[in-house]
Amino acid sequence: MDAYRPPRKLADLATDPPPTSINENLRDYIFDESDSPRDENLRDLFDRAASLHPDRIAVEDERRRTATYGELARFADRVATRLCRWGVDRGDRVGLFLPKSVEGVAAIHGILRAGAAYVPVDPTAPAARGAGILADAAVKAVVVAADRLGELRRAWPSAGPEPRLIVVGGNANDEPIPPDAAAWDEVITDLAPSPLPVPIAPADLAYILYTSGSTGVPKGVMLSHENALTFIDWCGRALDPPAAGRFSSHAPFHFDLSIFDLFVSCARGGTVVLIGETLSKDPTALARFVAERAIGVWYSAPSILALIAERGDRDSLAAAAPALVLFAGEVFPIKPLRLLRSIWPSSALWNLYGPTETNVCTAFPIPRTIVSTRTEPYPIGRVCPPLTARVIDDDCGDVPPGVQGELVIAGPGVMRGYFGRPDLDARVFFRDHDGVRWYRTGDLVVDDGSACLTFHGRRDRMIKKRGYRIELGEIESALYRLDDVERVAVVARSDDSGTTITAFLTMKPDAKKSLIAVKRRCSELLPAYMIPDSIVFLGDLPKTSTDKVDYQRLGTLASATI
Repeated sequence: MDAYRPPRKLADLATDPPPTSINENLRDYIFDESDSPRDENLRDLFDRAASLHPDRIAVEDERRRTATYGELARFADRVATRLCRWGVDRGDRVGLFLPKSVEGVAAIHGILRAGAAYVPVDPTAPAARGAGILADAAVKAVVVAADRLGELRRAWPSAGPEPRLIVVGGNANDEPIPPDAAAWDEVITDLAPSPLPVPIAPADLAYILYTSGSTGVPKGVMLSHENALTFIDWCGRALDPPAAGRFSSHAPFHFDLSIFDLFVSCARGGTVVLIGETLSKDPTALARFVAERAIGVWYSAPSILALIAERGDRDSLAAAAPALVLFAGEVFPIKPLRLLRSIWPSSALWNLYGPTETNVCTAFPIPRTIVSTRTEPYPIGRVCPPLTARVIDDDCGDVPPGVQGELVIAGPGVMRGYFGRPDLDARVFFRDHDGVRWYRTGDLVVDDGSACLTFHGRRDRMIKKRGYRIELGEIESALYRLDDVERVAVVARSDDSGTTITAFLTMKPDAKKSLIAVKRRCSELLPAYMIPDSIVFLGDLPKTSTDKVDYQRLGTLASATI
């Protein structure tokens, strides 16, 4: 690997000329303590908002139930008081197993106020999965919906003690509340004195988000207060969300997009408008919701925005365009993005990129006009200071602009590590000879020579067939160029007979499903070794709980169809 030039501070970016590439310029800006976000934590962030805006609506749900910042602060204080009474201390973990709600937001702030870290799990997933995650995180308490209480207790692993429980909502299933548990109403009306504030350092754990990864085995991504504030501060500087604005909360709390919804809205003294699990999957209703609730800031996966643009009422959408529209989590195909841009021509659209382990680490503003000749998705953009990036080869050496390599990230936004998994930490982190700790994203990118990065798929989606290296994302990009195709996902399966590629397609309404036509177009766009062996038409692609394509389920379907 080439020798580094002397490290410099990120503050020098303000006076330096524009970068020529990631590896030739930005790699020299090495994070140090003076580049740290303000010496604050998420509790301080919320307390300041509650002090400045006690009567302003902080959270609103689908049923128009609301809580002001003052009310939310009182609820959070009562939750923290109960948790502290139960022995929850600085650095402990507390689980969340309930649908998005005013109570859920209050619980998150209460957990943070107690100095603990919150661990949200998918409330729509099987209880066994949620219990397994919460047990893995060794939570001391769980805030649980009453209608999931019995399932959670029955699914709890036999090893180790059960956590204390705060039960939210009516007991529709007549499940008895354990004697050492507490009902939500009891907690928030408790008049016990508040304990002295627990000290919280920027490096303390704030939350753990569990992700499945390519193997399907959940792993806990540990994020600190500093990690979160690094992202929140960048959002304020780069995106400039409206003060006192209305922020959508489309992402579930166990998805990293929720960090923006919950805490950037708080930093701007705004209102977070909660979108529940059922509504979040209904594009027609979502389009009305954006208009009716006067959403000013929207953030979701691209697939949701595409569906809103395609199936929502155009007039209503055009009349109520959010000022700021953000998307992340997957590639936004150019055809639905062009449609969205035509409906919301005045909105600021941003493509945000980053794995859960870094939150957002690069960003690209979408231009006001998307030319009709463009066929490729937009880049993932430039690195978000104070993070730094490199593009490397298999030996951790820098690759020149125009050459594909793996994106690695360093800086105060990068996770502490995986909970209880030093083996995974050793796999994804490395230090260079200057001692800088780099996180391997596993994503393949190309630097265009101006430090702007284009996404080229995952290392773990790279396959070999007949001696050729094939990136499955490249096949997907080609199939998206077919006029009648709405959604695409490509998977590969290898066995003793070789590698088989299967493409799953959903078609536009009234489009003809023709294997011959798809194969013919593939032959025009792809070399023979990249043409899918099988084409499968689906009504819709299966999704994970975070609205990403569920490639594991598609892999199972591919095996069944071969």
